[in-house]
Formats: sequence, C-alpha cells, structure tokens
Amino acid sequence: MALLAVPQTTPAALYGLWEVFAAVGVAWGRLTGEQAPARRIQARVVASRREPFTASLGVPIVPASSLASAAASDLVIVSDLSLAPHEDARGLWPAEASWLRARFERGAAVASVCTGSVLLAEAGLLDGWPATTHWAARSIFERCYPQVDLRPERILCPAGPEQRIVTSGGSAAWADLALYVIARYCGQPEAQRIAKIFVLGDHSDGQLPFATMTGHRYHEDGLIHRCQAWAADHYASRNPVAEMMARARLPARTFARRFAKATGYTPLGYVHALRVEEAKQMLETSDAPVEQIAHEVGYGDPAFFRRLFKRRTGITPARYRQRFGRVGWVEQR
Repeated sequence: MALLAVPQTTPAALYGLWEVFAAVGVAWGRLTGEQAPARRIQARVVASRREPFTASLGVPIVPASSLASAAASDLVIVSDLSLAPHEDARGLWPAEASWLRARFERGAAVASVCTGSVLLAEAGLLDGWPATTHWAARSIFERCYPQVDLRPERILCPAGPEQRIVTSGGSAAWADLALYVIARYCGQPEAQRIAKIFVLGDHSDGQLPFATMTGHRYHEDGLIHRCQAWAADHYASRNPVAEMMARARLPARTFARRFAKATGYTPLGYVHALRVEEAKQMLETSDAPVEQIAHEVGYGDPAFFRRLFKRRTGITPARYRQRFGRVGWVEQR
C-alpha cells in the first residue's frame, strides 16, 4: 500500500496508518501467544520526490519512494490534509493527481482520510460518485468540485467500480478506514484483532471490551502445561478443574498453588478465561443465541454466563456482539 504524502499532509493519520498496517499479521501473536496467520501489509510513504520534507505542523516526512520509482500498489491512501475552508485546491498537486489517476486506471484502489478526499477530487476520481470528507471541507467541494456527490454525514463511503474508491470523513476516521482496509484485504478476524490491540472504535464502554486473554505465560512446569493443553480442548466439560487435578495427581491446594505460580491464574479463573474467549469468538463470528453460546462453552445457566461475561469484559454479550461483530463492515446507503 502506498501512503501518498504532500506538503499539506498532517502526521497523525499518515503515521497512524503506517503503524497499524505494520502490526497486521504480527502483533496478535506477540501479545497473546496465539497463532493467527493473516495476510501481511507492506505500507510505504510515497511523495513527489524521495528527499525528506517538512509537512504540516512542522513534522518531517521521509518518503520511501518517489512517484517515479514507487512500486505497484493494491491501494493508495491519501491521508488528512491541512486545508482552510476558503482555500482553492485546484492546481495544487498536478504530479500527484496525474500519478493517482494512472494508478487507478491500472487497477489500484484509492482511498482518503478526511480532507485527503480533496486530492482525489482534484485527480477527477470522485466525479459522479458519492464521497465523504471533513464537514469543514464541504465549502471546498461546493466551490471547486460540484460534480462530486458529497455525503458529509458518512464516516466511510466506498464507491466506484468494484468499490475501488473509499473516502472517510473526519481526521480520526483514519482508524475506521484502517479497519475497513484490513477487513477487506486481510479478513475480518484480523481486523477484529487489530481493533482490540489498538483499542480502535467506540470507547464509550471503556477498555475492558478490547482486552483479551494474554496467552500462555512462559513457564517450565511440564505438568501444568499438560493440564493447560487438556483444558484448551475440554474447557466446556462439566468439571474441568477436578479433571485437571485428577490428571495432575496433586492435592487440591498444591495443584492450585502450582497452577497459579505457572500461569498467573487460579485453575477456575483459567477455565473461565478460556470459556469467555471462546464465547467472544462465537459472538464475533456467528448469529447463535447467547443461551446457545453459554451452553456450548460450558455454562448451563445463561444468566450466570451473562453476569460472568459482563464482569470480565465490562459489557453484556449482546453489546459485545454489536461492538465487534461488525468490525470493518460498512453500511451501504
């Protein structure tokens, strides 16, 4: 992916996209110990020349490639631009606009963050298509690009042939665009994982909904390792803690102390964590009723499951499904 930078580029979206894309297919395994293969993203900053330059707010930008030397990309993203509402952007970026048109004609998708849509409009790529931008840039479009079907109320607006044009509104919408792009190119499960790692999206419920079990803590207790491996496949059984103790052949107190020292969890807490993580996966990927999910992960009492789930995540199962079951999804209007 090419992140196109110009002198008006603001740094937050540009480097935010770069950091998030670099984490795709890598960060989840490092943080949780869970192997979750995903298609990687190689993002590069591209500008008219390769020499470093100072962009908006005095932040230095060091391009990886010039327009002339940039490799082919699946997607080109124009990040947020510092433009005053009264500004006339026509003719500001002739080389970049021409390069964008050429890339689009060769099959690349193009996208923008916030006022970056002005550069897409300048390249003629938004003519006749619905597009969004920052609400303050509406006057620029009305004055300079009236042929664009502007939808400033939208956060994400896919359009064009095969939806190869995607605009996003508001400078913070770079995060929404990032998740959409990851879901589109690397799969929704990876978009869900990235949302949790970076705590992207609606924060009104706090941080707990984004938290996850931090994987297998490294330890050298082979007996506890074997109990963990058994629990990973049998967490839904009727009494998994008793079964682990029987397999370990240790007194209850000794087993609990040894398990906690090795894993950081009590045996029951570990089972609850496994069950809740599996329930979260089911809520993210299926439409199964909460009662059915509770039963499948090992809880005969759905009310108890709901209380436990809320205690560990801060929200109800229904709210969790609403929050994470649609990551990377865009309503078509």
